[in-house]
Amino acid sequence: MPKQIDGADRAADIVQTSLWLREHEWLYSVMKSPRNTCPKFRIPDLLAACVTLAFSSDGLQHQLITYLRSELLLRQPEKTRRSCDIWKSQFDLLMIAHRDDWNRFPHPMFNLDQICTGCVAVVMTMGDAQTQVLSQARRNVVARTSSAAIIRN
Repeated sequence: MPKQIDGADRAADIVQTSLWLREHEWLYSVMKSPRNTCPKFRIPDLLAACVTLAFSSDGLQHQLITYLRSELLLRQPEKTRRSCDIWKSQFDLLMIAHRDDWNRFPHPMFNLDQICTGCVAVVMTMGDAQTQVLSQARRNVVARTSSAAIIRN
């Protein structure tokens, strides 16, 4: 019989972050979209899908850096953010980006919530973004489920 996941196990796989309001509202609209059915993905899955997509190619990573250094840089830093959860594997991608050379001196340093927000913003510009996010969320769940099965055995 498979081991039931308790709250402590699940909590170890999730990290809290935050998003700026415009990007959070877009993710919320994807969550409420009629396309989001069976299974219905929640914000952690959708946010993780955006992060995965944003780091899936050099071109999208370049778009992310350009977005952060141009558009996000011009936003008022005290703007309200929404707290949300993300899967640890995608949070690890954010940490790698945070430590990357493009985020070091002499360039401006962006915080994790800014990089996370930038990932969503870049994905929002993709053609048929909702479909891409939902498809990536499915692939992420399969990958997460597969790795959990390997760990249990």
